[in-house]
Amino acid sequence: MGLLRKIRDTGRVAEPALPRPEGEQPAAARELGGSVQVRCVDAGSCNGCEIEIAGAFNPVYDAGRYGARLVASPRHADVALVTGPVTRNMAEPLRRTVAAMGEPRLVVAVGDCAINCGEFAGGYGVQGAVADVVPVDLAVPGCPPRPEEIIAALRRVTGR
Repeated sequence: MGLLRKIRDTGRVAEPALPRPEGEQPAAARELGGSVQVRCVDAGSCNGCEIEIAGAFNPVYDAGRYGARLVASPRHADVALVTGPVTRNMAEPLRRTVAAMGEPRLVVAVGDCAINCGEFAGGYGVQGAVADVVPVDLAVPGCPPRPEEIIAALRRVTGR
């Protein structure tokens, strides 16, 4: 019984709230009302950014407290978090995924590879950066970016 009491008394343990992110809220984000549904798209990454995105949504960093929620379908999504350089085989699926999202929609390039192809620049299977395939609204630099930086970008979108 002592363990249950300790759990009850401890309550929810999370990182302290981060300071408000610097930068202007994207114009399309103002229509979303402070809450966004997020779809992650791996366009050809090494999975380092996906691990950090998972960290941003885990109970420690808890991106949900800032109004961001992961969804499985692009038809339900407001924001696409795209990682990795866009490979030749993923260029068309990425275009279709973004086209399937309702308006207003935002695309966030997560990581150096999504921004400028990073380590994969010039590779034979690489189509280009995310901005070469679909319009990008925000970029989160880093290889891989820390969960705090991913949450800061999502907070710019939600305005929270």
